[in-house]
Amino acid sequence: MHEHLYIVCYDIADPKRWRAVFKLMKGFGEWVQLSVFQCRLSPPRHAELIATLDQIIQHDEDHILLMDLGPAKNVQPRVTSLGKRNFEPIERQAVVI
Repeated sequence: MHEHLYIVCYDIADPKRWRAVFKLMKGFGEWVQLSVFQCRLSPPRHAELIATLDQIIQHDEDHILLMDLGPAKNVQPRVTSLGKRNFEPIERQAVVI
C-alpha cells in the first residue's frame, strides 16, 4: 500500500462545522494541535477524506489545506516543536473497521 504523509490544516468559520471537521479528522489521522492533523493516507482514503470534507464545508467561508509530504515510509519530518507538546510522526497502524 502506497501511503503518503499529509498535514491537514483548516480554518472553519462556523463552530458546528468546525466540530464536524474535527470529529471527521480524528478518524483519519492524529491531532497535532488546534485545527491541525497529520495523516497517513492511501489514495482511496485520501479521496474519501476530500469527498467528505467537501460535503461538510462552506466553500465561500471555510478553508482547508492538505499538504502532501510524500511517501510515508520515506518521509523524515524535520519539525521544531516548542511548548507543552512534543511532535511525533504518525506511525503506520492497522485500521479496524
